[in-house]
Amino acid sequence: MSTPIVEARGLTKSFGKVQALAGLDLVADPGQVVAVLGPNGAGKTTFVRSVATLVSPDSGELRVAGVDAARHPAQVRRVIGLAGQYAAVEPAMTGRENVTMVARLYGQGRRQARANAAVVLDQLGLAEAADRPVGTYSGGMRRRLDLGASLVGAPRLLLLDEPTTGLDPRSRNELWEAIRGMVAAGTDVLLTTQYLDEADQLAQRIVIVDKGRVIADGTPDELKRRAGRDVVEIRAHRSGDVAVVAEALGRLGVEAPRTEAGTNRVTIPVDRGRAVMADAVRALDALGLDVDDIGLRRPTLDEVFLTLTGSSIDDGGDVTSGTAAVTAAGTDAGTTHPSTDIAA
Repeated sequence: MSTPIVEARGLTKSFGKVQALAGLDLVADPGQVVAVLGPNGAGKTTFVRSVATLVSPDSGELRVAGVDAARHPAQVRRVIGLAGQYAAVEPAMTGRENVTMVARLYGQGRRQARANAAVVLDQLGLAEAADRPVGTYSGGMRRRLDLGASLVGAPRLLLLDEPTTGLDPRSRNELWEAIRGMVAAGTDVLLTTQYLDEADQLAQRIVIVDKGRVIADGTPDELKRRAGRDVVEIRAHRSGDVAVVAEALGRLGVEAPRTEAGTNRVTIPVDRGRAVMADAVRALDALGLDVDDIGLRRPTLDEVFLTLTGSSIDDGGDVTSGTAAVTAAGTDAGTTHPSTDIAA
């Protein structure tokens, strides 16, 4: 049996009177993307900072690639890479110079640093832009370059905290492809994200954290099945009909209908999805209501999250002890990206 890439047992951490971790248990096997989800304040960022050796848990056991993070933090830093929410790159330098500089900070010789930088830039689709100043890069290109700097030391585990924050849809898709490529090349990824579709797209396993504890753990499909309900979704033709649709079909659901402002959309969690779907069509026809679309689908991760935690993923505010950076220079150097921040 392979050694877990991350193994946390009973982790606790408090900042003053606020308890960020309350006995968190999480074991992540190698060879996959593990997404850690939770509402702001759930403790996910504190957990990632602990894995990165930026925070020392008050109690519990934490091992990274089999190494005790409390006793041997320098060894842990040698097997991890870290990319925070914002690209930590120098815009006045070229992409190649940025990555080569980071490789040199990791102690690589000039020739090795240049060679490794070239490999990483090609891997992330930045070879053609490598000799342009980073100030001319798009936001998505800068984020990929930031990943490249985190990868130049060949980490076994890459920690990504909100990697696509602030990116447009095209740049997000480009970064997703880059992350998939890294995993295919053998890098394990521990990811935190506020975007549930991102976890659905990238992660083989999702861990949901709430109030400092793991409350659900499984593949995206397993978590969706755990919600145990199908969803009837209707898009009314006129905005004025949304309330009428919700009231007319509310009796068919096992929870109150949900409406989305500006979309004319009504969603109703149901049991016996196919039978209820037929009842919904008949009810709408009897009322003479026009709808643009009606369908039956499985719950989304957003709905699973709401069912399990009772709140939206963007509620609250995450606990943090401030912004901290890990420097790769010196005897404690590892593959952690210099000057990369993990922020709440």
